[in-house]
Amino acid sequence: MGAHSRGAVRTVRTDGGAAPAARDRYFDTLRALALVRVVAYHAFGWAWAGLVFPSMGVMFGLAGTLMARSLQRPAGAVLRSRLRRLLPPFWCWGLFVVGAMLVRGWMPGWQVVYWVVPLGDPPGSAWGEQAWEILWYLRTYLWFVLLSPVLLRLFRLAPVPVLLLSLAPIVAFQFLWQPPENRFGAGLLDLATYLFCWILGFAHHDGVLARLRPAAVVALSLGALACGAWYAFAHRAEFGTYDLDDIPFAQAFWSAGFVTLLMYSKARLGVDFSGLVRLRRLDRIVTVFNARAVTVYLWHELALVLAVPLIDRFWEVPAFEAHLPLESQWFLLAVGWVLIAVFVSLFGWVEDVAARKRPRLLP
Repeated sequence: MGAHSRGAVRTVRTDGGAAPAARDRYFDTLRALALVRVVAYHAFGWAWAGLVFPSMGVMFGLAGTLMARSLQRPAGAVLRSRLRRLLPPFWCWGLFVVGAMLVRGWMPGWQVVYWVVPLGDPPGSAWGEQAWEILWYLRTYLWFVLLSPVLLRLFRLAPVPVLLLSLAPIVAFQFLWQPPENRFGAGLLDLATYLFCWILGFAHHDGVLARLRPAAVVALSLGALACGAWYAFAHRAEFGTYDLDDIPFAQAFWSAGFVTLLMYSKARLGVDFSGLVRLRRLDRIVTVFNARAVTVYLWHELALVLAVPLIDRFWEVPAFEAHLPLESQWFLLAVGWVLIAVFVSLFGWVEDVAARKRPRLLP
């Protein structure tokens, strides 16, 4: 979501789910697509995936919109609600990950407190890195939530200037001062990378985005996209890739342009996927993804990791070896999704409990 393996999410869904009649299927579909894209990215490692659909920028934009809506209530109550919805699924998942690392001989220091509240990147062993490296997103989301009462008040003082200036921190970090390579620096860099998308969510909720002129929005969005793409490809040799996840400056500008166009289409043109309800199976899938987004995001890397030894066992079955594409990454992805479904069935109910709802196997 630095060399984090980002690709997600608002992969984390913490608004608890409104009544079905209040659902916005456009945003729900974007969130589901983001989850699918992040799982595919972690299965295949496609460098171009972020250019096709910058999942994290999209999800931070959606989260900003939901946060602005929630802050119509007292800030203290909103922050407590967000923490309550986020932390129990994280703790449930962490019990397995931390337990496995302890069994393998890992012993944490005082930084283990970040496994209670991820205000910084939780520590972990190299053996378990593929599982815990995705937690940068939860840490960044949590900080945005905590900062939102102040950010929203600042935004409403001068909406358009604040929105445009929200790209200033990533510019400063790129050209004026490089954050230190530690937890503090990583946190600052991720906040700066996605600050525009979060503030853009405020602009959408408050109607600011809908009032902007199409020519200006399109021109600035295309300019941001061009800047992000140019920087990624111009510095490809320096970073060894054009993968936006490894190039925060390019990620910030590409996500800014991409998410602005998506949200402006909704705000100005009224793009709506309400007709999705007629496609019952697809609508059902979108519903499940949104209600179980935290679970899908947290468990998907473990599912992909476990898919490898499981497929290795398939080679021992002659019929499987003869008729299944065991060497294909697509088969790995398919097995990974089966395991994700298992984890959702086993642990998805924790999201219901965290939201103070009746636990259900599937929403």
